Amino acid sequence: MAATDFKDYYAILGVNKTASADEIKKAYRKLARQYHPDMNPGDKSAEARFKEVSEAYEVLSDSDKRQKYDQFGQYWKQAGSGGWPSGAGTDFGGFDFSQYGSFDDFINELLGRFGGAPAGGGRRTYSYRPGGSSPFGGFGGFQDASGFDDSMSAGTDLESTLSLTLSEAFRGVQKRLNLGGEVIDVRIPPGAKPKSRIRVKGKGQASPYTQQRGDLYLNVEIQSHPFFKFEGDNLVCEVPIAPDEAVLGGSIEVPTPDGNVTMNIPAGIRSGQTLRLRGKGWSKPKGDCGDQLVRIVIVAPPELSATEREYYEKIRSSRTFDPRSNLKRVSL
Repeated sequence: MAATDFKDYYAILGVNKTASADEIKKAYRKLARQYHPDMNPGDKSAEARFKEVSEAYEVLSDSDKRQKYDQFGQYWKQAGSGGWPSGAGTDFGGFDFSQYGSFDDFINELLGRFGGAPAGGGRRTYSYRPGGSSPFGGFGGFQDASGFDDSMSAGTDLESTLSLTLSEAFRGVQKRLNLGGEVIDVRIPPGAKPKSRIRVKGKGQASPYTQQRGDLYLNVEIQSHPFFKFEGDNLVCEVPIAPDEAVLGGSIEVPTPDGNVTMNIPAGIRSGQTLRLRGKGWSKPKGDCGDQLVRIVIVAPPELSATEREYYEKIRSSRTFDPRSNLKRVSL
C-alpha cells in the first residue's frame, strides 16, 4: 500500500502516542470547537477537518480500536519500507492486516462502515445534522444511523417556558422548578423582558455516554397587565385626561413600576401624543431604569352636571377655533 494511505490520528489530534484517554478527549474537544461547521459556516475545509478530527477521536477513544490502529501502524511502516512481500500474511496478535488493500479499507471495517463487520458495535454511516446538540451550546453535529452523535459528549440542552408577573420580572424573583422530579431554585434577575432567554448551566439532559449535562434555557413570558404594556423595549401606558386639562394644561399623577409620580401636561396637548418619563421605565441589568412612555388620551365626560353643561355651551357659543377648518380644502 502507498505510504500516503496511512493517517496519523495522534498527529491529527496533536497528542503523543502515549497520551491518556483524558488528554485525547481534551484535544478532541478543543479541535472540534475550532472546526465545527456551525462555527465555520460554508467553510468546506473546516468541515473536512472536523470529520477528520471526529474520526481520529472515535478510533483513539476506544481502547480496542486504538490497539488495532497502533498494530496496523506497525504493519504499515514495515510493509511500506519493503519489509514483507506483497500479499504475505502478517499477524499482529492474531490480526492479519495484509487482507486490506489500503488504510481506508482497514478503517472502514474497524468503524463498521460500508457494510463491513463492526469491531464490537453497530454499523455507522455519518451525515451532518445542522442545529443538533453539542458540547458547545447548540451547534450541529455528525450523527450516525445508530443515533450516536460525536458532539453529544456534554449532553443535550433543554428549553422550557417560564411565566412571570410584571412585578416578578421588574424586581427579579427566585423560582422553584420541578425538572422531571428534580427540584431546582432559579434566580431570575431584575429586568427580564418578553422573549428573554435565561441560561441555567448544567441542568439540561445528561449524555448517555459521559453523563455530563447540557444547559437549561428558560424562555420568559410576561403575563399581561391592565395598565403597563411593552412595545419593543419600551414600557408604555395610556393616561386619560379631561378636555379642560388638554386645553389649559396642568399636573397629573401617573403610575410607574416604582409608584406614582407627578407629570406636567402642556397646554394644547393632542389626544394620542406621547410624553416621556425619564428613568421611570423598565429595570436594566446595571441597576438603573429606562424611560416610561405615556400616551395621552383626551376623554369627554360621560355625564355633565347642569353647571358643566352651561359652561360648555358658553364655550361653544364663543369659541373662535375651528378644528376642521382644513377640511374645507379636501376634495377628490
